[in-house]
Amino acid sequence: MPRRVQIEDPKYDDVPEETLRFKSSGSNVSDDQEPFMGVKVRRKASLHRDYNGDYLNVPSHPFLMKILHKQGDNEVLFADRVMKFTGSGKMKRCVLMVTDFAIYVVDPEVDALKRRIALAAVERVCLSELSDNFFAVVIPSEYDLLMASTRKTEIVTVLVEATKSKSASGFELDVVFSNRFEYNAASDLVKEVQFEEVEGGVKTRILRK
Repeated sequence: MPRRVQIEDPKYDDVPEETLRFKSSGSNVSDDQEPFMGVKVRRKASLHRDYNGDYLNVPSHPFLMKILHKQGDNEVLFADRVMKFTGSGKMKRCVLMVTDFAIYVVDPEVDALKRRIALAAVERVCLSELSDNFFAVVIPSEYDLLMASTRKTEIVTVLVEATKSKSASGFELDVVFSNRFEYNAASDLVKEVQFEEVEGGVKTRILRK
């Protein structure tokens, strides 16, 4: 049987790659809001949830503030703990921060910045059409990010709005919906994520191409 994984449970900091069945999570915007426009499957309880942005209270964490100041970033649009898929296919808890210039991935175990991605380098975000927690950030000049969060909708909306506000040419981040999509797990490794709606949630498979 597929393993059930609750995103917020820290005991799953390293989950081996296999078929995963995530409990459906709530979304944060109504159906008539960009960038979703009713494409995603929604639950009634999720339609009027408010954004909080900084769920970690970043100013209270000196190591996070030090990372931001070193990069010259000051405005935090979003911050929370999420699950990130490593190149080897395991899930690891990390801190995700989005500023008006970049995406930060921080290892909270060692208080270290693992990756900084300029928003200008992001081409698109991929999601399924179902109520799961997964999203992939596609960066053509680097390898991509596959993450899972119960606040996925808010993260994607923040990325779209931040990219739009900083683009002098009118560039708008693409949000692509498909129940199977590919992402570059490493520079020389492509994987496919497949989603299937099942009783009680969404079954997710991650396969090597």
